[in-house]
Amino acid sequence: MKHSISRSTRGGAAAACVFAAAASLVALPAVAQEYPTREIRAICSFAAGSGGDILVRYYSERIGRLSGKPVIVENRVGAQGVIGTEAAARAKPDGYTILIAPASSTLSAAPYLFKKLPYDPLKDFTPVAPISSLNFVFAVDGKSAVKTVADMVAELKKKPDNGSFGVNNNTGQVAGELFKEMAGLKSERIPYTTTVQGVTDLMGGRLDFLVGDATFMTGQARAGRIRVIAVTGSKRSAALPEVPTMAEAGFPGYDISAWWGVVAPAGTPKPIVDRLANWIAQINATDETRAFLHNVATDVLNGTPEQMVTMLREDGERWARYVKLAKIEPQ
Repeated sequence: MKHSISRSTRGGAAAACVFAAAASLVALPAVAQEYPTREIRAICSFAAGSGGDILVRYYSERIGRLSGKPVIVENRVGAQGVIGTEAAARAKPDGYTILIAPASSTLSAAPYLFKKLPYDPLKDFTPVAPISSLNFVFAVDGKSAVKTVADMVAELKKKPDNGSFGVNNNTGQVAGELFKEMAGLKSERIPYTTTVQGVTDLMGGRLDFLVGDATFMTGQARAGRIRVIAVTGSKRSAALPEVPTMAEAGFPGYDISAWWGVVAPAGTPKPIVDRLANWIAQINATDETRAFLHNVATDVLNGTPEQMVTMLREDGERWARYVKLAKIEPQ
């Protein structure tokens, strides 16, 4: 059986976004012409210095350039992104609070990982635009003798209860649990508030492996702190071309990818949403952004607000299947 997350709904998005970016703002209603008149708050559900934080700050700074007003990043950490996401859902729908987040995780996957969420991923938000797609990676301590996934499985099977692994978000949890199920392992999952804590414990021998987003983990690998032994998506990462996919590493059909996007609280006026989407399209159209995303092991992902609605619904259906395959019990 092939377990994959299709990106077919995203294929035609680029042309639509480029058209939107070129559209004149003069024709927009007064509410959009006046927006923004003060600073904008961008909520980040992950800790300062994390891979997610790096991405949020990059886009926030460039939205600030285009809007003429500062965009202040507010880190609201905890519960695998739920705390920050709830804060955004409860904010006033006036365009002055946005959430830049791994939408595939905190919106599409979350309903299947938690028994009760303090927000409705579809009803409590107005999608603005997707911004990037990324792989997750499996990593071991940089000093470990483990060089491949096969090496890691062999070592884990020697340990009582097959050792342990760390994650700090929904995508990492599903990726790790699906691997366990396919490999026939019982390894204990250890949740972390930040990936930094997970890397520290991995290097200290308190974890056997770590599943995290490539944005942060690539830098750690380049510094020699960890060794990345596989990526979770269907194709290799351009930033880690020597690292095999999980399918190449002996797990046919394994394919878990994540994507980031921008949302606003439900009820945010459409002219404001369209202006925000226009800024995202302009940012993603630059060589600077493509180079930045390549350096942090992600790729540009374009789309309109309407296309992002479809992406969220379809990804929700796929994550439901993944959670079932991984035999994850909602928390």
